[in-house]
Amino acid sequence: MPKLFIETLGCAMNSRDSEHIIAQLREREGYTTTQEFKEADLILINTCSVRERPVHKLFSELGVFHKKKKEGAKIGVCGCTASHLGEEIIKRAPYVNFVLGARNVSKISEVLHKDRAVETDINYDESEFAFNDFRTSAYKAFINISIGCDKACTFCIVPKTRGDEISIPADLIINEAQKAVNAGAKEIFLLGQNVNNYGRRFSGDTQKINFTELLHRLSKIEKLERIRFTSPHPFHMDDAFIKEFAHNPKICNSIHMPLQSGSTKILKAMKRGYTKEWFINRVEKLRAESPGVSISTDIIVAFPGENDEDFADTIDVMKRVRFDQIFSFKYSPRPETEAEHLPQIDSEIASQRLSYLQTLNNEILDEIHAECLGNSYRVYFEDLIHDGYVSGRSDNNLLIKVKGSEELLGTFHEVKVNAIGRTILTGEILA
Repeated sequence: MPKLFIETLGCAMNSRDSEHIIAQLREREGYTTTQEFKEADLILINTCSVRERPVHKLFSELGVFHKKKKEGAKIGVCGCTASHLGEEIIKRAPYVNFVLGARNVSKISEVLHKDRAVETDINYDESEFAFNDFRTSAYKAFINISIGCDKACTFCIVPKTRGDEISIPADLIINEAQKAVNAGAKEIFLLGQNVNNYGRRFSGDTQKINFTELLHRLSKIEKLERIRFTSPHPFHMDDAFIKEFAHNPKICNSIHMPLQSGSTKILKAMKRGYTKEWFINRVEKLRAESPGVSISTDIIVAFPGENDEDFADTIDVMKRVRFDQIFSFKYSPRPETEAEHLPQIDSEIASQRLSYLQTLNNEILDEIHAECLGNSYRVYFEDLIHDGYVSGRSDNNLLIKVKGSEELLGTFHEVKVNAIGRTILTGEILA
């Protein structure tokens, strides 16, 4: 049987795309997976283009794979950078056998047998394609609920690599969730560029529902205990959505709210569609309806035009919201975006701002985690980690490890926290 090695860069949607690719190659081409690229017959890199670094990493990795792969092995490039660069990848790395865009995952068998094939149509519609089933985890199922993005954020390349937003029919989503639960998963994780914009557009003749109704229907699945999702857009966080989030017992009490900037001026320049005041209002509404909710976010510093006052607005939001987790970056100009050619902030200033923001975040995290000491949480265990520990997450997304072995995987236990760290807490299972 031929062997497949796949390296996935980027977001959870890329990880799910990789699972789809593995499933198709297993069922249609007889591939098994390997963790060692030197023994693989097919080497794939599933790429990300949101920032510059993963793009640079792609060509570095390709060079290593080409030099050290076994004779006759094929190399393919998939994902967002594939969509963006297309034929240029083969021009720069002529040993690459094919390029497969992020909107063309279902064509993997087709391109596999066409040397130097390039399939990067961002208008290709896979919303009703029934992929074969494969999951890297037996305990949690990632499920795409939409493809593409209709937003026009001036910093973001995603609409150019994943195309217009199309929602996947609700019956396909519910059937996929039911299959995952039947196979033993107790948690599902819904994926989309803007999940709470679900239902805006369907490609076929299907019942049209919104995200709030989809959550309600999914929660009716027996033996499904937890629902998570990412990422909701702050602009679409209406009161009905917040009430469903807060009062549906199967929806986990944690949410990712991408802020990007705390300055209303910069948010307007980014074309985010909301203001600083709207974002804070939605946070306050969430916390009023759902006490103890964990909120994570994305923040870009040094977006073109950001001055000291704008950055101070971001810090103000940081202090007022006290995020449980942040993903923070210096602005990275991306091709084919409106902000690409705007005057850039000095790199040293950008680095100073990022350092200040991350230091503040660490102080906030230390304070939040200190308050967890001695508390107990219901943890769903999913991963074996080193030194005889098993880790899992609480309802409000705390990562907690305990001493244990694989018999804990896929089970829930009450855990008392007895040691804290910045990224993971340590606890003991209560009898």
